[in-house]
Amino acid sequence: MLYGAPTARRQDAQRNRAAIVLAASEVLAGGGSVISMPAIARRAGVGQATLYRHFPDRYALAAAVISDHLQRLEEFAASDDCKPAMFRDLLRGVLHTQVAMRPLVLLARRFEPAARDKFQKRLLAAFRKPLRRAQSQGYVRSDVAPADLLLLFAMVQGVAESTEDLADARAAADRSIDLVLDGFFTHVP
Repeated sequence: MLYGAPTARRQDAQRNRAAIVLAASEVLAGGGSVISMPAIARRAGVGQATLYRHFPDRYALAAAVISDHLQRLEEFAASDDCKPAMFRDLLRGVLHTQVAMRPLVLLARRFEPAARDKFQKRLLAAFRKPLRRAQSQGYVRSDVAPADLLLLFAMVQGVAESTEDLADARAAADRSIDLVLDGFFTHVP
């Protein structure tokens, strides 16, 4: 019995951490303007002390949320499910997540440069193989480089931040995504 207790605690701690990251993602996608730690703790079903034990501040929580999203992107991009014809939808989905999680993006800008660079490198690495495959099948212009994606993300973020009204920002960002993606993609594979 004594040997089982620490493992159970670790599993419980892992479940709590995962619940906190999921709750933070949901709260951030809900359109709020700040990361509310008490709201995240409530949504995760944990106390604030548990939340702060896992994530001492908003920056640590934001880094965990970004890392979680990147991990899912990396897994999908590396899978056989990521077909060249799906690249536009994949990119659109990531851009829509970026727009929906505006407070997360704003907080991430305040990360140390090394942390920002690490996340950008992971993002570009995740897109590298799907981009090459989409280009080889004629879905994406051949002159598009992975670094061009960073320009795309910055442009869409600029549009998303052009107004305080969330609905207007999302509508403008949606339109900008369509316009910019039309420049990335060929019309005939």
